[in-house]
Amino acid sequence: MVFLLVALVAIIVLPQIWVRFTIDRHSKDRPDLQGTGGELARHLLDRFGLKDVKVETTDRGDHYDPENRSVRLLQTHHDGRSLAAVAIAAHEVGHAIQRAHGDRWLGLRQKLAKLAMTTDRLAAVFFIASPFLGALARTPVAFLAIAGIGIGLLAVRIVFTLVTLPVEIDASFSKALPILKEGRYVDEKDMPAVKGVLRAAAFTYLAGALIALVNLARWIRVLR
Repeated sequence: MVFLLVALVAIIVLPQIWVRFTIDRHSKDRPDLQGTGGELARHLLDRFGLKDVKVETTDRGDHYDPENRSVRLLQTHHDGRSLAAVAIAAHEVGHAIQRAHGDRWLGLRQKLAKLAMTTDRLAAVFFIASPFLGALARTPVAFLAIAGIGIGLLAVRIVFTLVTLPVEIDASFSKALPILKEGRYVDEKDMPAVKGVLRAAAFTYLAGALIALVNLARWIRVLR
């Protein structure tokens, strides 16, 4: 039992540590780079005809906001002149390019993101209420029905993360990497480091996906 608990913690925590370590490892400023992450993002957006997309700083994690048409970067990546800043800026611009091209997976992800926020809250209510409602009904059928609905709601988060992963991988390796390589924004000797950061950026959501899977498995086990 202890081994299983340790394994579950490792599965959830290790990807987060790997992502953070990879990005931090390449966050040292490099005077030889052509500009900061924010400057590169602005340049790339203009280059691809996305002048209406804004570049902003944020304290809520690097991301692209398709509704407000904004590439948002952490201060360290917006103002930093590092390989991590350059790679992450290109990755987020990759999402803006996806939207400009009408990427169906990105569109589906945005719809699921809104739905998952609602279903997560509803699932929490169902799981809290299910023992009480089941007890009131004095039948295990009521408990199973309510918990089953909760599991169905929680499964939306699983679907969201499954859709998110290919979107993130495409932004890193079909958009950002070719742009940085073909545009020679980064020296060839630095490309392995850039690939590492882009890989970390693509799998930022992996920990969330694993947590959702563990939660879903836990509640299914309760019902057995």
